Amino acid sequence: MPDDVVRYAVDGPIARVTMNRPEFGNAQNSAMTYALDDAFYRAAADDEIAVVVLAGAGRHFSAGHDIGTPGRDIDRSFDRRAGLWWDHVGKFGGDSRYAREQEVYLGMCRRWRELPKPMIAQVHGACIAGGLMLAWVCDLIVAAADAFFADPVVRMGIPGVEYFAHPWVMGPRHAKEFLFLGERIGAARAYQLGMINRVVPPEDLAAEVTTLATKISAMPRLGLALTKKAVNQAEDAMGLQVGMDSVFGLHHLAHAHNAEVGADSLAGHDARSMRDAPQRHEQGDRDQQPGER
Repeated sequence: MPDDVVRYAVDGPIARVTMNRPEFGNAQNSAMTYALDDAFYRAAADDEIAVVVLAGAGRHFSAGHDIGTPGRDIDRSFDRRAGLWWDHVGKFGGDSRYAREQEVYLGMCRRWRELPKPMIAQVHGACIAGGLMLAWVCDLIVAAADAFFADPVVRMGIPGVEYFAHPWVMGPRHAKEFLFLGERIGAARAYQLGMINRVVPPEDLAAEVTTLATKISAMPRLGLALTKKAVNQAEDAMGLQVGMDSVFGLHHLAHAHNAEVGADSLAGHDARSMRDAPQRHEQGDRDQQPGER
């Protein structure tokens, strides 16, 4: 895999997969998606690896999908792996968008969720929109106290990122608030909502994740795999898979509407306009009770 996009390192029973586009906040282009897929397959195939840790290099975990860097590769073909849908390159309009996002976003994330070894997301800085998908496919999320989370794509007229897990990771009412406002929430608030497992000081993040991964690695491999499968199946029985499919259609209706009535499928937004939109960052150590203002 290209080391300039994703790094892979082995630390005893732990595989450390690090997104490595720090100059762009680890924005996710297709090259990164397929490099992540290579890394996860490598960890799954290695009998010495018990736990996978996903992290980001630089200041942020992930600023989301790449919608404007020099490395944006939306018109590039890759070896499709997540399904049998045709290649998006050479297609037009919704035909192209649906095929690409079915593969590199929804399909890939579903594959990674089924990796039969525990995965821990090590989150610091920004975890925005497409970055949420990468964290949510992991089984556990440990966040630095200065981490923040947001899905602001309703600003584009789009009902959330392609891997639509919002009602399951934080509950329906909080999912609506999270999406309706598009505001950043801090790590402590994300913990209150049940979206993440632990919040630690930034300087302790890597050590905390290593300790957690090491403890998990002592458990029987098959027991861990079956337990992960059991919880995933229970979540699917609560409608996760069907819900995602239905929302994926709404997501592409929004793209098509934007393209029909405006300049492009993103309602004229780019990375800069999304970044500069008004934000209220809920501080991680706020002392209000839930619901108080």
